[in-house]
Amino acid sequence: MTEPLNHLEYYRLPWNYADNGISWLEPTTDCNLRCEGCYRDPRGPGHKTLQEVRADLEVFKKLRKSDCMSIAGGDPLVYPQIVDLVKMIKDMGWKPIINTNGLALDESLLKDLKKAGVFGFTFHIDTSQKRPKVTAETEAELNDLRLHYAQMLAKVGGIACSFNATISEKTIYEIPEMVSWSQQHADIVHTMVFILFRSPEITGDFDFFADGEKIALSETYKDSEWGGSHTLMAADAVAKIRQADPQYEPCAYLNGTANPSSLKWLLANRVIFNGDVLGYFSPKIMEIIQTFTHLFSGTYLAYAEPRSTAKGKLSAFLGGLIDRKMRSVLFKLLRQMISKPRTIMQPAYIQSFMIIQPVNFESDGRQDMCDSCPDITVHDGKLVWSCRLEELNQYGAFVQTVPKRETNPS
Repeated sequence: MTEPLNHLEYYRLPWNYADNGISWLEPTTDCNLRCEGCYRDPRGPGHKTLQEVRADLEVFKKLRKSDCMSIAGGDPLVYPQIVDLVKMIKDMGWKPIINTNGLALDESLLKDLKKAGVFGFTFHIDTSQKRPKVTAETEAELNDLRLHYAQMLAKVGGIACSFNATISEKTIYEIPEMVSWSQQHADIVHTMVFILFRSPEITGDFDFFADGEKIALSETYKDSEWGGSHTLMAADAVAKIRQADPQYEPCAYLNGTANPSSLKWLLANRVIFNGDVLGYFSPKIMEIIQTFTHLFSGTYLAYAEPRSTAKGKLSAFLGGLIDRKMRSVLFKLLRQMISKPRTIMQPAYIQSFMIIQPVNFESDGRQDMCDSCPDITVHDGKLVWSCRLEELNQYGAFVQTVPKRETNPS
């Protein structure tokens, strides 16, 4: 049985609707790959003009502070002016982060994007995809592909490298393998993100309405056999991570809009030295990082520079001096350096895990969204949830959920 997690033991990230670590930009709906359960309509309007994208960015400037701008879609690398867009975002004061499946990325384009100011990449790679020339059937078999992109970024240098994987009931057992793999490559893999799959088939016994009219939600969100039949929660992913890394301990979270104890975004940062996990950041250390970053930069931190992720020793020393929960990390580091003097000059790496638990429904029909959503985007000049754009595009309104017992009393 999965052990419950107590949100009050962690630091509630100070991100909010108007002042957040991340914002989400979609310059295109076009994509060169199809993923199981994808909520973006491939028959959408396609590419926006640079002028239209700038108008979206101006809305963000007016309404919301952010450290990073996630460039998504569709796949942003099929956007014809992606290099110009990255430069625009950089010039307007954000860290440009490209969320991509990686298919269109080669070293030449990567160098152009680096010159334009790209800060990082988040590669979506998992078994929900049918990739050309890739025969992998398990997440473990996809690790070579992940390593290919991590090494490509490391060769160019100075670019943050993250991977996300959508996790379903049928693939959650593979999380330990991904956790172990990322530990082996902590020098070039900075973040792993596990996004828990959602589908209308596993939401519960509800009727769905848009603008007062009853609808079939499966017309907007496609069901997928790959997704399984069970709704995964953050605690399920935590249990699997701990199979590979028993020391795993989250430090920060974002709660839900309907349930304050739900863990919608759950963050953990571990320190790795000589291939060994020394321990994890404490909630207090994350609070200090967020507070001081905002104090001196004006925004909350979302993505760190690769050179910062190589400062695990400094984090262990300072953290151990400030917070007793970090002292075990410091003591393990000191013991390793004493027992293996030849490794004293080796860096210790900071590696992050994020678990994202998408919308789930309370028994009364309330939709538990991510409070202070980092993936807010712009639609018709307004800030809206990016994961629910298709509802606005198809119905002109967000879908509402009503328990069937209320609409069918018999």
